[in-house]
Amino acid sequence: MSHEPATVPFSYPDPGATKGEFPPGYDHFRLRRRIGSGRAVFETAGNQILAYEMQKATAIFQHASTPTAEPGTHLTVRLGLGPIGVDAPCRVVYVVDEPNRRGFAYGTLPGHPESGEELFAVEYDPADDSVHAIVAAFSNPGTWYTRLGGPIVRLIQRWFAARYINAIRPR
Repeated sequence: MSHEPATVPFSYPDPGATKGEFPPGYDHFRLRRRIGSGRAVFETAGNQILAYEMQKATAIFQHASTPTAEPGTHLTVRLGLGPIGVDAPCRVVYVVDEPNRRGFAYGTLPGHPESGEELFAVEYDPADDSVHAIVAAFSNPGTWYTRLGGPIVRLIQRWFAARYINAIRPR
């Protein structure tokens, strides 16, 4: 469990870039899936995202310095299986709290096997009452082993994105 202060710099030069156009020079992905309908589904999913339920449900969550996401929150996820894993430190860059959009983005810190940022959000469309979950990221390998893993690492990231969304889908 790491308690790095907010003054530790991100391991990439573009904090906050998941708010708009992703910066060039990174691998980009965006997964958007409908998870249901209605304001109640949106509210529940938004609360789950802010409480790190996407990460907890996929068994990668280790620790967060706050019970819900807020700018500057330090969190650690563990990537890998059992003893063959690595702790991956991150910090919440920003929180989205809009009437029809909720979530947060975290950026990688030194020691994370990737270098970049990931957004976890939910959107409500009042025009058709639909609710969509979004996981979007830009990243580059941050270590020799993620560089070596190349396309396999990218496939794993996208697989986890689908699992994150399934974690907040109403049952």
